[in-house]
Amino acid sequence: MESSREVVVVTSPLDSGISSFELGSGSEGLRLRSCTAHRHGLTCLGTHFLASSQIQNSNSGAIFYWSWNKPQPVIKSFPVEPIKPLASNADGTYIVGGGSSGTIYLWEVASGKMIRKWSAHFRAVTCLVFACDESLLISGAEDGMVMVWSLLKILDDAGSSVHREHSFSGHSLPITDIVCGFGGCNSTIVSSSEDYTCKVWSLLTGLLRTVKFPSVINSVQLDAGEYALYAGSRDGKIYVADLNSGHSSHSIYGADIVCALSDHSKAVTSLAFSMDGFSLVSGSEDGTVRVWDVVSSQCIRIFKHGKGPINNVLIVQLRTSLSDPSLARMSNSILGKNRFSLPSPLEKYLSKRDENPDGSINVGPVVALRSNPFHSLDGQSFNSLTVLLNQIKELQQQGSSATSQMELERLKSDLGRAMQMVQRWQDVYQDLYSFSTAELLSNVDMTGVE
Repeated sequence: MESSREVVVVTSPLDSGISSFELGSGSEGLRLRSCTAHRHGLTCLGTHFLASSQIQNSNSGAIFYWSWNKPQPVIKSFPVEPIKPLASNADGTYIVGGGSSGTIYLWEVASGKMIRKWSAHFRAVTCLVFACDESLLISGAEDGMVMVWSLLKILDDAGSSVHREHSFSGHSLPITDIVCGFGGCNSTIVSSSEDYTCKVWSLLTGLLRTVKFPSVINSVQLDAGEYALYAGSRDGKIYVADLNSGHSSHSIYGADIVCALSDHSKAVTSLAFSMDGFSLVSGSEDGTVRVWDVVSSQCIRIFKHGKGPINNVLIVQLRTSLSDPSLARMSNSILGKNRFSLPSPLEKYLSKRDENPDGSINVGPVVALRSNPFHSLDGQSFNSLTVLLNQIKELQQQGSSATSQMELERLKSDLGRAMQMVQRWQDVYQDLYSFSTAELLSNVDMTGVE
């Protein structure tokens, strides 16, 4: 039976490749070469590929893909402008990039097709994150703005301009990081900036509070309960701020800051939580990755990333055969010509007839669906359960190419959401039935009294 592992993936702005370590045992995995990553320029496309935006000397951009069983990049794409932050949805169907001009690009991974592009900020985009339910895309930039975009509207309204759902303008200097809590359209968002502050936003009410720090904050993470904010700073400390106390707590570091983790000798550049929420992983310009036990606030493990500083830390849950280099090579040799095929390089240009005045793109549907979708209560479209099951069965019979596997995972995700919607309709029906029955019985009782 195939098990899964949590793998820590780290990059550097220097050409020192991509390192991977098993979080549980500390053993080093396959080292991937030829990577000079941008800050926030690392993402995982499902469980098949890593993607990273590359620092280039020219004015053009570069995005490389690596598979888990080859040390060299397997796909190289060259967008029209430098791309810094990258983000992708959980199953790796889409990849989003933020340009130095403030433009955001959205591509379909399997085909490499550019789905949309739009002018999102006045200056370079610095970070991109998806909400937990992947209905929203949140962007931050050098203009100090935090923008919230509806991914559903971006994908559904291909012929219209892209309009933001929310904009937050409280920061005075560039945004350095964004983290989004749980709750979808009711989520809490935390943004950090070079202005020495982190701001806590509600998508419903706006600014909730501002936390000031002794140093510039590079990276932020929320604990699972969203009670504590972990902020990695340029002075080498990880500050822990209390977000839910009724009154401000004071320490030597300032109001609302409870304590600090301080083993790094240089700036902390990236933070990530393990899947269980008990381990915090930090990357630093001192070239080390440290694993912290959040209960005891102690460093329990240290990884070293060869040469150079670390600017990205990502935790990926992989099957054993993908995270173990020897098993990956064995699988690759056994599969031979039937091993995974590769997705296409990302498109660089689109014809002018597809482009709107605001820079958005008119395109057809990303994946052709063979029946009319029905709309859910919150406006999201789903195929019928029968059609989804038929498409999944058809893809399973076609073989095991990477693109088919990605589409299979997307359809399974849609199927799960469709079944959840069926349950929601059933719950609504049951609530209405209970309410109507109670009203009828109440009227009967009142008539009997009279």
